[in-house]
Amino acid sequence: MSLPELELQIIYARIAWGLVAASMLLSVLPTVLPKIFPQLARRTKAIVIGTVALMMVLPGEASPAHWLTLVFQYPSGLLTGYSLVALLARWRERPVIFPLHPAFALLLTVIGVVLYLDAFGVIAVGLYYRGFDSGAAAVLTVAAAVAGAAAVYFRYAGTAGAALLTSVLLFSLLRLPSGNLWDALLDPLLWAWAVGSVIWAAVRRYQARKAALLAPVVPPVEVDVEPELAQARAAAIDIEQVQYK
Repeated sequence: MSLPELELQIIYARIAWGLVAASMLLSVLPTVLPKIFPQLARRTKAIVIGTVALMMVLPGEASPAHWLTLVFQYPSGLLTGYSLVALLARWRERPVIFPLHPAFALLLTVIGVVLYLDAFGVIAVGLYYRGFDSGAAAVLTVAAAVAGAAAVYFRYAGTAGAALLTSVLLFSLLRLPSGNLWDALLDPLLWAWAVGSVIWAAVRRYQARKAALLAPVVPPVEVDVEPELAQARAAAIDIEQVQYK
């Protein structure tokens, strides 16, 4: 078991919380305050990012990162990766998608429930401490890296895949944020985000199914799509009329 240096953790906390705060501000401001921030120009985005960075690097208790770390601990590498990807997307003026990918959100929700039950002693299998084990952590790290690379390559939940690869690199190279693999993949904020995304996806699916059931049934309209058959019928009608006369 190898743990990161305390100085490296402090630096990581400043950078990670800065990425989280900047990405949230650039995503939320145009939505919450559309009259004040109808569309953020690149100059405004640079000012927001610079201001957040200056606040996070303040020494000691003057930095918001100090208090955020006391309350929420270190951001997971996955949340940091999501924030970095979202920040790049906001800089390129791509649309904001607040919910996580449903499949990925469901996976994080289940993992979080199992880990929290284990931490509270409900199931008591020592799953969290396996994250410090070199053998188990190595296998899970390789599996996470393969899953992230596949998601990016096949363009299925590409954002989640890129964020997952970022978290794997942080853990593999620097053992951040705490030396435990589970802390690199999940944290309370990310888990709450995943739970909210699952609920949102479930509500939308229920509403879509309900709308489909309540939609009026329109009988099919028979349309003669064969012009040659229509001409033949018209000719037959004309012949019958001539014979009748």
